[in-house]
Amino acid sequence: MTAAASSSDAFHRIAIAGASGRMGRMLVEAVTNAPDARLAGALDVPTSPAVGADAAAFLGISSGVAITADLRQGLAQAGYLIDFTRPEGTMAHLKACRELGVKMVIGTTGFTDEQKAEIQDAARDIAIVMAPNMAVGVNVVFKLLAQAAKALKEGYDIEIIEAHHRHKVDAPSGTALKMGEVVAEAVGRDLKECAVYGREGVTGERDPSTIGFATIRGGDVVGDHTVLFAGIGERIEITHKSSSRATYAQGSLRAVRFLAHQPHGLFGMDDVLGLK
Repeated sequence: MTAAASSSDAFHRIAIAGASGRMGRMLVEAVTNAPDARLAGALDVPTSPAVGADAAAFLGISSGVAITADLRQGLAQAGYLIDFTRPEGTMAHLKACRELGVKMVIGTTGFTDEQKAEIQDAARDIAIVMAPNMAVGVNVVFKLLAQAAKALKEGYDIEIIEAHHRHKVDAPSGTALKMGEVVAEAVGRDLKECAVYGREGVTGERDPSTIGFATIRGGDVVGDHTVLFAGIGERIEITHKSSSRATYAQGSLRAVRFLAHQPHGLFGMDDVLGLK
């Protein structure tokens, strides 16, 4: 356990991974403005031009925390790391956090099954909240989808449509896949067996047992997700639209507050929000 994490400091001392990126900056701003949190570290890749600069310089203020590519230096004063980067980076961060006793909030998506197993194993030693989407509203939608799917499992075709900005590197989004998992579980299907990720050419009639995914990439779309239940004579659509990454940042802070009371274990945002 780091000294900062084990102290009686009333503030949650938080490090941010990918601190100079779009999401990283939103997290730095949220932590800076939170009355119960302090920015304790800021990490980025060695090639980032922001390395060495104050993490809050873009806000016109000084945080006293310089962005560093040295993982252990960036975590030295932190009790928590919030990580919205890429799988390979997150896995390196996970190893260091496990060794140092730093708790993690993981918003990264695109993990392999093997990487997910590694995260599960690390949770024996540290407390981790991992979710494909930290937005409070999205996690409420997951709950609504489970209820809707149970009622609409007969006679309704299920399609999931998601849209994100041009820079997103994985598809479908982690949130869309989580929506698919929630719906599949509710209707008694295995998403790995019933998912359809693309249609082209003469596909034949739609198999009613499938769950379809459609992916859109363009512009600066923060994140839109719709689950369509299409029946005969009616359609039910459950939609969530993000207009700002601020909602992900605020959800991440709620996750940190939840982790303050957890010595170890792997949790989701349904645990954080009491939705189970």
